[in-house]
Amino acid sequence: MTDKPTLQNWEALATKEVKGKDLNWHTPEGITVKPLYTAEDVDGIETGLPGFGPFTRGVRASMYAGRPWTIRQYAGFSTAEESNAFYRRNLAAGQKGLSVAFDLATHRGYDSDHPRVTGDVGKAGVAIDSVEDMKILFDGIPLGEMSVSMTMNGAVIPILAFFIVAGEEQGVPQEKLDGTIQNDILKEFMVRNTYIYPPEPSMRIISDIIGYTSAHMPKFNSISISGYHMQEAGATQLQELAFTIADGKEYARAAMASGLDLDKFAGRLSFFFAIGMNFFMEVAKLRAARKLWHRVMTELGAKDERSKMLRTHCQTSGVSLTEQDPYNNVMRTTIEAMAAMLGGTQSLHTNALDEAIALPTDFSARIARNTQIVIQEETGMCNVVDPLGGSYYVEALTQELYDKAWEIIERVEAEGGMAKAVAKGWPKAMIEEAAAARQARVDRAEDVIVGVNKYRLKEEEPIDILDVDNVAVRESQIARINKMKASRDDAKCQAALDALREGARLGAGAPTPSVRPEPVEGPSFSSSGEAVGAGLRQAQPERGVETNLLALAVEAARQRATLGEISAAMEDVFGRYGTVPTPVKGVYGGAYGGDDRWARVVDGVEAVTRRKGRKPRMLVAKMGQDGHDRGANVIASAYSDMGFEVVSGPLFQTPQEALALALDKDVDVVGASSLAAGHKTLIPELIKLLRDAGRSDIKVVAGGVIPAQDYDFLRAAGVAGIYGPGSNVVDSAADVLRLLGHNMPPEGLEEAAE
Repeated sequence: MTDKPTLQNWEALATKEVKGKDLNWHTPEGITVKPLYTAEDVDGIETGLPGFGPFTRGVRASMYAGRPWTIRQYAGFSTAEESNAFYRRNLAAGQKGLSVAFDLATHRGYDSDHPRVTGDVGKAGVAIDSVEDMKILFDGIPLGEMSVSMTMNGAVIPILAFFIVAGEEQGVPQEKLDGTIQNDILKEFMVRNTYIYPPEPSMRIISDIIGYTSAHMPKFNSISISGYHMQEAGATQLQELAFTIADGKEYARAAMASGLDLDKFAGRLSFFFAIGMNFFMEVAKLRAARKLWHRVMTELGAKDERSKMLRTHCQTSGVSLTEQDPYNNVMRTTIEAMAAMLGGTQSLHTNALDEAIALPTDFSARIARNTQIVIQEETGMCNVVDPLGGSYYVEALTQELYDKAWEIIERVEAEGGMAKAVAKGWPKAMIEEAAAARQARVDRAEDVIVGVNKYRLKEEEPIDILDVDNVAVRESQIARINKMKASRDDAKCQAALDALREGARLGAGAPTPSVRPEPVEGPSFSSSGEAVGAGLRQAQPERGVETNLLALAVEAARQRATLGEISAAMEDVFGRYGTVPTPVKGVYGGAYGGDDRWARVVDGVEAVTRRKGRKPRMLVAKMGQDGHDRGANVIASAYSDMGFEVVSGPLFQTPQEALALALDKDVDVVGASSLAAGHKTLIPELIKLLRDAGRSDIKVVAGGVIPAQDYDFLRAAGVAGIYGPGSNVVDSAADVLRLLGHNMPPEGLEEAAE
């Protein structure tokens, strides 16, 4: 006779089948996921209906049954001409909106002719130096009919000004412009680091943009609060969720403190989340995010239910993509796209299979775009609103994420808000600890990545990638800058820049001119320690004097001021901000207790220490304008735990500055971290400078996103070791010891040496 199917009987049967093995899954978020969920797990959870608060099941009643999400492709290719051609091809093939990726020189407020950006122009995005570039970027694309998303934070004022003027000169008034500007500076100070100004004036910029767009651009989203870069930097989905909602709350309060009515601007706040490979966690994260935002906006005093809707764009994970066996990335992106869809996103970008290595080719971008089209038009997934609603597992997971995220948000609030939390540095430290722990799990194959630490191919065929001629792009950009400057009315342009400079001085939160803060462990906010919103008190300018920075920049753009000139005018007042990374210690090494391979490397470090009379010393250098420091911080953390003396260089170094630091600290090795394709310019220059200084004994190794096709070029330039995406950190350290003359046991080192 069969036992009655009760939960207790199921537990007994399952335990017998797995011979007592614990089937619970303990996630990096600190959530214990059970192997079975039942009605008991959702008892008391109220999910509501789509289109009604708290919007757990979706912000629109009909969701995709009425209209599918917007298909976007985030892209920018070296020049405005090439990017424009790519956009037009994609729009003709079914893409519905544009998402613009800018190069790092643009992000950091430098024109292409600036000496600090020789290796960055046209890499990892499109170079935009003026309104002329912006006009070319959207040539033949009707801005009155197209939604445009722009990922820009540091140089947000000139970029948005150029977009507005490009629309005007295309015949599209500001009130018809549709799209989103990211304009999210708090996460820059936490993880991405493409800031320009100190935090307080940066927050003033956000407030000015919200104010301007509320008055003049009713269809435009003035801020996209981004958790994406947090997850890419190593945050767990819980951390990404909690800190993103907390950031949004801080921005809303800042705008309210500057005199704006919450219900007048709240509809222009949008969000941006990463979608990784933890499928159900990502679905639950988006559902929990809507519920959290509804609560936050209710507590802030929003009356209109539309003000409480969390609308979001999503992008499939970049960090989940692999250089090894890259066609697996097609499946990864498809799975992630499905999670975004089932979580209820409003728009989506799908990464291309080759983006772990370089900018996508037309071939790979087409596959990525068509992934979304197939889901929308072939699968029937869009015909049911919130198809996972009511799932015991999904509903329970949504509630647990909501509860745990609210605990973190309450901690933020207890410390005075997200600005103060970021100033203290603990959110950034939490994310760095999570990143180091994740890398240790991958290196130990506890987290499986197919084709990298399991099922790896013995030999791999190279794939075609897009290679940008950085020198040619920079020369063409400089020629266009010079041509524009020669033809403009320079007196009118300088007058507009002077007005912008004066507006920055007279407006809210302007510090003493030309003050550059000393590098500190975390971002330093106002000396009074006030919350950011409280720092937005307006000075008393003369009657009729404009102080809104975006309004002033629009006029400067009309007079053909460049991005660098507009940024410099504000920098004259606000200063330029800089920090030195301070990686966490003990997290990586803590995962390796009792590991033989780790022990051999530690013994090797101790042997080199005895021979040299000091620890082997490595400079981790971040050259160029790439602020993504996850890889550099993980390496610094891991190598420190192994016994190396690690010098973490400041972000945004030139090769000359890296040389000076290497000589000053008398390092044995420089580890150059590359993510944004500047390695073929910056690393060879550093090696040449070391040779010219008579220090060719200092080894230079390179790690990060470096295509295999570039390895021979770098070796010929003198790079001693190359550790691309997916390299095992412990094996890389063993190889560095070999370069320093210590003979390590050969086990597991062949791949690192290659």
